[in-house]
Amino acid sequence: MLTQQENDTLTLTNRGTLLGDLFRRYWLPALHGWELPEPDCPPVRVKLLGERMIGFRDTQNRLGLIDEFCAHRGVSLWFGRNEQSGLRCPYHGWKYDVTGQCTELPSEGPDGSGPMCKRIKLKSYPCIEVGGVIWTYMGPPELKPAPPALEWTQVSPRQRYVSKRLQECNYLQAIEGGIDSSHVSFLHGGALRTDPLFVGSKGNEYNDKDRMPFFEVADFPGGLLIGARRNADNDQYYWRITPYVMPMHTIIPPRAGHPLGGHMWVPIDDANCWAWSFNYHPRRELTEAEVNAMKDGKGIHVKYVPGTFIPLANKHNDYLMDRAAQRAGVHYSGIEGIAMQDASLQESMGTVQDRTLENLCPTDRGVVMMRRLLLQSAHDNRTGKALPGLDPKDQHVRSCSLLLPKAQAFKDHARHGLFPPLGTDPVSV
Repeated sequence: MLTQQENDTLTLTNRGTLLGDLFRRYWLPALHGWELPEPDCPPVRVKLLGERMIGFRDTQNRLGLIDEFCAHRGVSLWFGRNEQSGLRCPYHGWKYDVTGQCTELPSEGPDGSGPMCKRIKLKSYPCIEVGGVIWTYMGPPELKPAPPALEWTQVSPRQRYVSKRLQECNYLQAIEGGIDSSHVSFLHGGALRTDPLFVGSKGNEYNDKDRMPFFEVADFPGGLLIGARRNADNDQYYWRITPYVMPMHTIIPPRAGHPLGGHMWVPIDDANCWAWSFNYHPRRELTEAEVNAMKDGKGIHVKYVPGTFIPLANKHNDYLMDRAAQRAGVHYSGIEGIAMQDASLQESMGTVQDRTLENLCPTDRGVVMMRRLLLQSAHDNRTGKALPGLDPKDQHVRSCSLLLPKAQAFKDHARHGLFPPLGTDPVSV
């Protein structure tokens, strides 16, 4: 159980808050690369950490992320014309480059570049494109870290699939769901038997037979390794080990020969977050069947309301719950799809869960340790101490699932699955 102050500290992410300033020390995913497909294409609205911005790609193919509102009279630059190396406000023609600098102010004369123009500059953030995603850094410029280097960003485009969806709740309860392996036996029990991206794993049987996993948590330089063990055959434990890479990544233990997967949980504001989902295989291209299943909302992906990133099943239609399917055991919760099974329950807690009312138990050990790490890191950031997960080499971690003799601890005997060379097959059961 958290105090109200601790809950507020962990869930508030605007500029100047402890967690908001911590998130701003990391590269954050802002857009799919394909959302800005070519130079001078239409601009796109972006909201992260409570800040409303506009993303655009200029004539020279440079990426810009600037304040949404024109410095003149506050018009949204989403209506702007992306032309000739800048974004021009359609109201009075003020124009801005990718750094937010005003480059033309027509009321100052024919060339529009007088002294007032030189003084006007909108807030802007640097952007890079890595792994098919446009990332931004919103922290102190002198502390900008190296680009993200998680394994899925380093494979070829045909080896990965990335999606994002709107989740209508605070980021923290989404992350807590991402590191909680204990709910899988219940909430996802039906999906493990039918979803084409999860079927065929011996581990599914262990999930079904042992619904009370024991959790062990180990530190690593990028964050935490959250191990959930269940009883298996031949005096062994079945381990599923979920890395939590600071401050927003969770990597899902694989099943059988299926691709690896994971999430990035990014605050939009205190009441909403982006749930980015990725699948990848470190050694081979994804098959056509795998990609088609992902596009069809299988595995950790969703179907959308056309033209949006809003899931087709959402809280405004009760997630298309099917009580008959729930009674029959087709879907344990009556909701189809692993992603929305998770999101429906996380959103049901309210936009920000009141953690002063919770009653934790031993299977919540990973959640408790993750909260402690976030709080400690947020305080360390304020005092100038080193932060976990900023160094690219500390992001080189992979999830795994494996069988180990009961006497062997996962932190010592699963390293071949957690820290393998790039290009090797995942370790999975």
